[in-house]
Amino acid sequence: MTPKHTKIQFPLWQYLNQPLFSHNTKLVLNPQRFALIWRLQLLERCWTKECDAKGPQQH
Repeated sequence: MTPKHTKIQFPLWQYLNQPLFSHNTKLVLNPQRFALIWRLQLLERCWTKECDAKGPQQH
């Protein structure tokens, strides 16, 4: 049985594994700000992901 509302926990592993000297991403030291940015990026990834609820389509 799944809970009605699932809260996303703090992404500790992603926070600790941030690239230190990357030209593509900026290091975020504030954990609250990092969690906010990570959740926004997660939402963007979910929006761009293609959902196939009907199963394979026959052409």
